[in-house]
Amino acid sequence: AETFFGGHIMAMVTSKMYVDGVELNRMGQHLELARYPIHWHLVGESGKGQYIKNAAIHDTFNRCVTVHGTNDVRVENNVTYNIVGHCFFLEDGIETGNEYVHNLAIQVKCHMSKPCVPVNLAANGEISGSRQAIRQASMFGTDTLLPSDNTVAAYWITNPDNTFIDNVAAGSDETGFWFSLPEHPQGAFLGSEDSLNTWPRRTPLRAFRGNVSHSNFDGFMFDRNINEDNTFDLSFSAYTPLEDPADPYSAMVESHFEDLTSYKNRNGGIWGRGELHVFSNAKLADNAIGMTHSTGTFGSERFTSRLVDSLLVGETDNIGSPVTPEEKAYGRSLPKRLIPDFPIRGYEFYDYRHEVVDTAFVNYQDNERRKTGALSWLLFTGAAVTTESTVAGAEFVNAKPVYFPNIDARFDNDNRGGVAYRTAAIHDLDGSVGGKPDAYVLIHDGENDSVATDDTCVIHPTWNASVCTGDVGRLAFRPGQPVVAPAPGALRGGFGFGYVRPAPRPAGAAPVAPPTPQPPIALVRNGKEFKITANQSTVRAGTEMQVLTARPEVSLSLSEMAKDSWVVFELPGFANATAGKQQSSLDALRNATETSYFKGADALWVKLVIPSAPKGMGRDQFVPSGTQASITVNR
Repeated sequence: AETFFGGHIMAMVTSKMYVDGVELNRMGQHLELARYPIHWHLVGESGKGQYIKNAAIHDTFNRCVTVHGTNDVRVENNVTYNIVGHCFFLEDGIETGNEYVHNLAIQVKCHMSKPCVPVNLAANGEISGSRQAIRQASMFGTDTLLPSDNTVAAYWITNPDNTFIDNVAAGSDETGFWFSLPEHPQGAFLGSEDSLNTWPRRTPLRAFRGNVSHSNFDGFMFDRNINEDNTFDLSFSAYTPLEDPADPYSAMVESHFEDLTSYKNRNGGIWGRGELHVFSNAKLADNAIGMTHSTGTFGSERFTSRLVDSLLVGETDNIGSPVTPEEKAYGRSLPKRLIPDFPIRGYEFYDYRHEVVDTAFVNYQDNERRKTGALSWLLFTGAAVTTESTVAGAEFVNAKPVYFPNIDARFDNDNRGGVAYRTAAIHDLDGSVGGKPDAYVLIHDGENDSVATDDTCVIHPTWNASVCTGDVGRLAFRPGQPVVAPAPGALRGGFGFGYVRPAPRPAGAAPVAPPTPQPPIALVRNGKEFKITANQSTVRAGTEMQVLTARPEVSLSLSEMAKDSWVVFELPGFANATAGKQQSSLDALRNATETSYFKGADALWVKLVIPSAPKGMGRDQFVPSGTQASITVNR
């Protein structure tokens, strides 16, 4: 029987290792820690000047090049092929100053002979069984060295204070480049003073440019950070570098990811999570989804991500290798073979404020096989949304500018009812998307039409969207909430990112009953009824609408709107307001310049007026909790 037991080369504490022009194969020992083809082990600062370059490493049983507790090593111009487990491996998160330049990793696998059991962002139509069971098998199985090896990466990066320039990840079973950052370095360093003084999630990026990732499941993954037990989460921690990583009050700094190329990935070209992430001169093509990015601190900064001077292509002349009947009939490979009608899209907006600037989109056109669009939203997100994610300077060549797909459970991975997606919006600053400057592109799919849309808007049926001018903000049916600054460390790349794993339920304890659902709310405007999901909606300034509900009390709040913008609500069956100025007539209410109410014969009328301009481009303006005007009414 095959033992998968090979040789290994290890430089230890006092060693010096210089490797140039060698070939290594059948190296490493499967499922054995510290038994890798090339391994710098706890060399520390003495790594400076040491290197491996111009090497061929192939058909290995356990990784390719491991740098562990070692700084300032150079890994350059190496080619690897048919590797098991994370290939280029920064082990614990303590490693800094290492340089990875012009390396090529081809075919990286989770296991010698068994398939991966990944915890990834696959769509529901691509998986069988429950996600919980898959996660359990992936994280706590015995077929990989680390749980993350089941979602294997060509480049596993645990500290951003390293250099990655002009590297290529080609054909990983799962991930090309993966930033999986611990809160503090782990493994041999867990709990040490050095570890406690090191904050990878808060550490500025040294250099990450010119890297290429293709033919993987995900190309670039800047999310899913590692936990102390070597499991990882799909969110709840983020890369939010600070000027002084040890000081949670210090200013957050921009991270620049430059000249990245990502193509032929079965899922995403780029997925990120954090704040002030700038992607410039990216080239993304033939992916199911070009780019998606999520917030790291709930929109506290000037922007969450910015894509600038980039090119996204839906389908190139590279037809791939058609295999399935659907692909052969289509004449090219499809990114999601199990969902051949999956709607490919260039850029997905997600929670909080993102910017797409001076970027071109090419070849996003519907056909009989599938629908598509250059700009969209994460399918079918239940996370918080903003009306102030923006586009400027966009160019569309043979490309449908926008597509909001109809909700289809096969296409997403966790929509939680799609409660936020149902209110999706994009702010078109210069009219490069919809032809009208300072306009909003709103979902308009027949099921989730926005109350902000009326006959002054332009309807684009193939986009499932409308384009409306005017001041569009957000309406919430909950009490107004003040802006609260994050506690030190709580939202700065530590484990306190808005999530605590619940304690296991005691044996024999009855499950907690879900809260009693409230009666629904509907809005009526211009004779059309709009259903409200999850107590939220987009809304346009200067409009009047009726609120229909059986609830005994309703709170209405506005956010993300300009000073002096207003909205009038008629609430049949309601009689009292807890705030605002009482007006003597409906005309007086309509002419009011401050939040007011008027008691009619069978309805309460309310006018919410925005009293002050937003303070800036961060939390004060764009987070839904940053309410600008609110009122509570009852019967």
